Amino acid sequence: MDAITWNAPDADHPARRAARASMTAVIGGDKDAWLKLFAPDALVEDPVGPSFLDPSGDGHRGHDGIGAFWDKFVSTIEGFRFTVADSFANGDCCANVATITTTMGDGSTMTIDCVLVYTVDEDGLITSLRAHWEPDRAMATLTRP
Repeated sequence: MDAITWNAPDADHPARRAARASMTAVIGGDKDAWLKLFAPDALVEDPVGPSFLDPSGDGHRGHDGIGAFWDKFVSTIEGFRFTVADSFANGDCCANVATITTTMGDGSTMTIDCVLVYTVDEDGLITSLRAHWEPDRAMATLTRP
């Protein structure tokens, strides 16, 4: 089941609104809605640093780079469930302590414990999304049907 479970403070904040809108677009499989949340020169690091998703560790920049990240990875996931355990919003950022459960087309699941840091500009557009998680820990949770 695709959903967001918000067990965290939810006082209104521009970066928190952007974070929730990002999760909603991902759950809905709506690439266009997701890209519209980002500033033209935004950077997505998911995860932060080198990984199998980003061998150089440079992240994905701009709508073209972020769109390519969506096409290569996000779009391959059948379902997403976000559980937000805590949320810290101040300045132009919001850091969410979350668990993301993904379901693949074959029914396999993986759980990603992470801290998602969203930074927004004065218009509320995401300038940076930094997802702190450890691929090896996530892969260790992979279950097959």
